[in-house]
Amino acid sequence: MAWMLCKCGETLSTVQVPNEIELYVYTDFEMDEINAMEINDPLDIPDPERDVWRCPHCERIHVFDGDKVIKTYVLEEDEEEENGEK
Repeated sequence: MAWMLCKCGETLSTVQVPNEIELYVYTDFEMDEINAMEINDPLDIPDPERDVWRCPHCERIHVFDGDKVIKTYVLEEDEEEENGEK
Protein backbone atom coordinates (compact mmCIF):
# COMPACT_ATOMS: atom_id res chain seq x y z
CA MET A 1 0.00 0.00 0.00
CA ALA A 2 1.39 3.37 -0.94
CA TRP A 3 -1.34 5.75 0.27
CA MET A 4 -4.59 5.96 2.21
CA LEU A 5 -7.01 8.57 3.50
CA CYS A 6 -6.92 9.00 7.29
CA LYS A 7 -10.23 9.37 9.13
CA CYS A 8 -9.32 13.03 9.73
CA GLY A 9 -9.16 13.63 5.97
CA GLU A 10 -5.36 13.74 5.65
CA THR A 11 -3.88 11.77 2.74
CA LEU A 12 -1.12 9.48 4.01
CA SER A 13 1.52 8.31 1.56
CA THR A 14 4.66 6.21 1.89
CA VAL A 15 5.72 6.70 -1.74
CA GLN A 16 8.47 9.13 -0.79
CA VAL A 17 11.40 7.58 1.10
CA PRO A 18 12.16 8.59 3.77
CA ASN A 19 8.81 9.78 5.07
CA GLU A 20 7.22 10.69 8.41
CA ILE A 21 4.25 8.33 7.98
CA GLU A 22 5.65 4.80 8.15
CA LEU A 23 6.95 3.55 11.51
CA TYR A 24 9.04 0.44 12.06
CA VAL A 25 7.59 -1.31 15.11
CA TYR A 26 8.98 -4.63 16.32
CA THR A 27 7.80 -6.88 19.14
CA ASP A 28 10.36 -8.03 21.71
CA PHE A 29 10.27 -11.48 20.09
CA GLU A 30 11.02 -10.01 16.66
CA MET A 31 13.90 -7.98 18.12
CA ASP A 32 15.32 -11.08 19.83
CA GLU A 33 15.29 -12.89 16.47
CA ILE A 34 16.93 -9.93 14.73
CA ASN A 35 19.60 -9.64 17.44
CA ALA A 36 20.37 -13.35 17.06
CA MET A 37 21.03 -12.92 13.32
CA GLU A 38 24.44 -12.11 11.96
CA ILE A 39 23.54 -8.93 10.12
CA ASN A 40 26.34 -6.97 8.49
CA ASP A 41 24.19 -4.58 6.47
CA PRO A 42 21.22 -2.67 7.95
CA LEU A 43 19.30 -3.37 4.72
CA ASP A 44 19.31 -7.06 5.71
CA ILE A 45 17.13 -6.38 8.78
CA PRO A 46 13.76 -7.98 8.07
CA ASP A 47 10.64 -5.85 7.94
CA PRO A 48 8.33 -5.99 10.98
CA GLU A 49 5.31 -8.29 10.89
CA ARG A 50 2.85 -5.39 10.63
CA ASP A 51 2.97 -2.04 8.86
CA VAL A 52 2.28 0.89 11.19
CA TRP A 53 1.51 4.40 9.95
CA ARG A 54 1.09 7.64 11.93
CA CYS A 55 -0.94 10.55 10.64
CA PRO A 56 1.06 13.79 11.03
CA HIS A 57 -2.15 15.82 11.32
CA CYS A 58 -4.24 13.99 13.97
CA GLU A 59 -1.55 11.51 15.17
CA ARG A 60 -3.83 8.48 14.69
CA ILE A 61 -1.90 5.22 14.51
CA HIS A 62 -3.01 2.76 11.81
CA VAL A 63 -1.93 -0.90 12.00
CA PHE A 64 -2.12 -3.00 8.84
CA ASP A 65 -2.37 -6.70 8.07
CA GLY A 66 -1.24 -6.70 4.47
CA ASP A 67 -3.20 -3.93 2.73
CA LYS A 68 -6.03 -3.90 5.29
CA VAL A 69 -6.18 -1.59 8.32
CA ILE A 70 -6.93 -3.86 11.30
CA LYS A 71 -6.58 -1.33 14.13
CA THR A 72 -6.70 2.44 14.44
CA TYR A 73 -5.66 4.17 17.65
CA VAL A 74 -6.62 7.74 18.56
CA LEU A 75 -4.67 9.73 21.13
CA GLU A 76 -6.55 10.82 24.20
CA GLU A 77 -6.03 14.22 25.73
CA ASP A 78 -4.14 14.24 29.01
CA GLU A 79 -6.51 15.06 31.91
CA GLU A 80 -4.35 18.01 32.91
CA GLU A 81 -4.54 19.46 29.39
CA GLU A 82 -8.32 18.97 29.33
CA ASN A 83 -8.61 21.00 32.55
CA GLY A 84 -6.28 23.74 31.27
CA GLU A 85 -3.46 22.69 33.62
CA LYS A 86 0.11 21.69 32.83
